[in-house]
Amino acid sequence: MRAYERLLKYVKIHTTSSDQTGVTPSTPCQWDLARLLVDELKELGLENPSVDENCIVTAWLPAAPGCEDAPALGLLAHMDTAPAFSGENVNPILHENYDGGDIALPKEGRVIKAADFPFLAGLKGKTLITADGSTLLGADDKAGIAEIMTLCERLIEEKRPHGRLCVAFTPDEEIGEGPDHFDVAAFGAKYAYTVDGSAAGSIEYENFNAASAKVDITGVSVHPGSAKDVMENALLIAQEFNALLPPDAIPAKTEGYQGFFHLDAMAGTTASAHMEYIIRDHDKGEFVVKQGLMKRAAAQVQAAHPTAKVELTLKDSYYNMKEKLTDCMHLVDNAKKAAELVGLTPAVEPIRGGTDGARLSYMGLPCPNLGTGGYNFHGPLELACVEEMDAVVDILVNIAALYSK
Repeated sequence: MRAYERLLKYVKIHTTSSDQTGVTPSTPCQWDLARLLVDELKELGLENPSVDENCIVTAWLPAAPGCEDAPALGLLAHMDTAPAFSGENVNPILHENYDGGDIALPKEGRVIKAADFPFLAGLKGKTLITADGSTLLGADDKAGIAEIMTLCERLIEEKRPHGRLCVAFTPDEEIGEGPDHFDVAAFGAKYAYTVDGSAAGSIEYENFNAASAKVDITGVSVHPGSAKDVMENALLIAQEFNALLPPDAIPAKTEGYQGFFHLDAMAGTTASAHMEYIIRDHDKGEFVVKQGLMKRAAAQVQAAHPTAKVELTLKDSYYNMKEKLTDCMHLVDNAKKAAELVGLTPAVEPIRGGTDGARLSYMGLPCPNLGTGGYNFHGPLELACVEEMDAVVDILVNIAALYSK
C-alpha cells in the first residue's frame, strides 16, 4: 500500500486536539485513530503494538538479520490536528496531473492560488491531495503516520536492512503536550526523527525557543457619566500594553530566524480584559530579552494605572533543539544522504515553530524533524503531494539502511 492511500483513510478520522480541557488526550476522538493504528501495526507484525493510558501508540520492529548491533532508531509522528481550524468530516480530494495553476476547492469559495504559494510551481504534473475547503486536510501529521507505517511494511516485505526501529504516535502535539507522558527509556531508541515537516527532503534541527504569556487586567468600572478620574478601562489598558511591544516583531512581519510576539487571543470589557500571547525566538538570549520586554511593559502599565491590576503570567513551552543536537549531527548528515539517494536536494532550514522532537531532544532523545510532502498546514488550504509522500518513504528506507551498518 502506498503512503497516500493510508493518508486518505486517516484524515477521515476526527482527531482535533484542544487546549481547553486539561486532560490527556485532550479530546476523546484521538483514541479512534490510536486504536486503528494499533490494529494495523499488529497486522504488519511489529512487536507489542499497544496504546497506553495517555493515548501514546508504540511498537517495535526487530532488527533485520545481521543488523542486530545497529543503534535503535526511533520514528515518531502525531495523531492530532490543529485546533485552529476544523478537522472533522474531512473530505479528501485527489487532483491528478496538477497543471500548476490555481486550485479551486468546492466548498466556501476557497482557492489555493499559485501566485500566493510559489512552491506550487514545483508540483506541476504531480498528484495533489486537498480537503474540500470546509476543513483542514490533516496531513499535519497524518502524512507522517502514513509514511512510517508504509516504511515498516516495506522493510518487512522487501527484507531491507535496518536496525531495531522504535515507532511512536503521540496525541496533543498541536497544543504542545505530545511528550508530556512519553517514556524515553521505555521507548528504547538511541536516536530518533519526527516525521512532521513540510516538503520532502526538508530537514530541521533548529526550532524556536517558545513561551506563552497571559495578561489579565482588572479595571475600575463605574458609570461613564461620573467616570472622570475614577474609571480604569481594562480594554484601553490592554491596548497600552500591546503598544509597548515592538510593532514589527509580529508573525506577519518576520521570517527565517526572526522572532516575534503573537497576540493570539483577546477578550474583555471595561471591568476586565484578558490577552494571550506566544513568544518565539531561535536565539536563547533574544528569547530572554523578549520575556523581559513583556515584564517591563506590565510594570509600566501597572505604574500608570495604580488603581487597576495588571497580572502577567509567563510559561516556557520548549527550547531550540539545536543545543542538544550539536553532538549528534550524523542525524542531519544521514538524512541529507538519504534525500540525495532519491534524487532530492536536501533543504536544511530552521523551523518557525516546534515539534515533539524539540522537547524529546531535551528529554535525552536527539530528534530532528523530516518533511512529509505536506504544505499549508493548520488551515483549509492545506495539501499533500502523493509523489513527495512516496519520496519520504524512500528517504526513511535509506535512513534505516544507513543506520543498519
